[in-house]
Amino acid sequence: MIEDKNQQRTKLSDLGEFGLIDHLTKNFKLNQPSTLKGIGDDAAVLKFDNKKIVVSTDLLVEGVHFDLSYMPLKHLGYKSVMVNLSDVYAMNAVPTQITVSIAVSNRFPLEALEDLYAGIETAAALYNVDVVGGDTTSSNKGLLISVTAIGEVEHEVYRSGAKVNDLLVVSGDLGGAFMGLQVLEREKEVYKVNPNNQPDLEPYTYIIERQLKPEARKDVIQLLKDLDVKPTSMIDISDGLSSEIIHLCKQSNVGCDLYEDKIPLDPQVISTCEEFNIDSTTIALNGGEDYELLFTISQEDFPKIKANPSLSVIGFMKDASAGMHLVTRGDARIPIKAQGWKNFND
Repeated sequence: MIEDKNQQRTKLSDLGEFGLIDHLTKNFKLNQPSTLKGIGDDAAVLKFDNKKIVVSTDLLVEGVHFDLSYMPLKHLGYKSVMVNLSDVYAMNAVPTQITVSIAVSNRFPLEALEDLYAGIETAAALYNVDVVGGDTTSSNKGLLISVTAIGEVEHEVYRSGAKVNDLLVVSGDLGGAFMGLQVLEREKEVYKVNPNNQPDLEPYTYIIERQLKPEARKDVIQLLKDLDVKPTSMIDISDGLSSEIIHLCKQSNVGCDLYEDKIPLDPQVISTCEEFNIDSTTIALNGGEDYELLFTISQEDFPKIKANPSLSVIGFMKDASAGMHLVTRGDARIPIKAQGWKNFND
């Protein structure tokens, strides 16, 4: 058979990460009665007898998701677990087990992998999850880490449950991880020019920790339970606030008004943005890797959360026909666009 040299070639960058997932999985059908939720949320939901289980997996690739010139291996092990546990918490679930698989090149000695797994062990102990398996294989492209997280859930929360007039709430503060990355990248370039230069990272301790050692928000799940608040929809902020708002709105078939002056920003984020001459709102919207929880609640639940310093009401949901907008400090209305983390860039 003669190969067709003119066959169509579509760039992956034309679809983006989520477009690619949608395209590749559009024909998948759910055939098992135990599968309650498949592809399309932070985690899958399975039911066995009277127990519901959530499952999520993530892949981290050297040179794409992390740079070992400034990411310590112990921190990397810790972060690889957090990335997955955050997805479990975003389903209103409690993680119970993880599996860890790695592909590693021969440039890594045993001691390096011991550091990596020390970080994994620390995360598992602090978050009370068991490491129950995985795989190891060789790689000719550096280090790849795949973690699968398993959890239990009583009342799962999907991305698709937001209602018109629900309040949009976020935990913690935003933009720190991205600005921490900017500082680390800057100091890496300085080091290349002068290896004897020792960077002063003291003014950036919070945002660097947000990048190198993020924490999944297990406390928020417990807090909401204690306050008797059940979110109507939820997602974790891994790809940027704007992208996650769009996911909630599209899957819930609603619109949204997001208020710029309500977005929580740490003072260190604001000062570092000024230093880099970057708009802090842009960073909060598009930075990503904050691993905070974004969720919606009914207005009736507002009195239960209004005094809590860990939670900020940043907007409310509208009819889908109203669209998704950022309401600026000057009262301008700007359409929200997804400009966060993108895989498959040209």
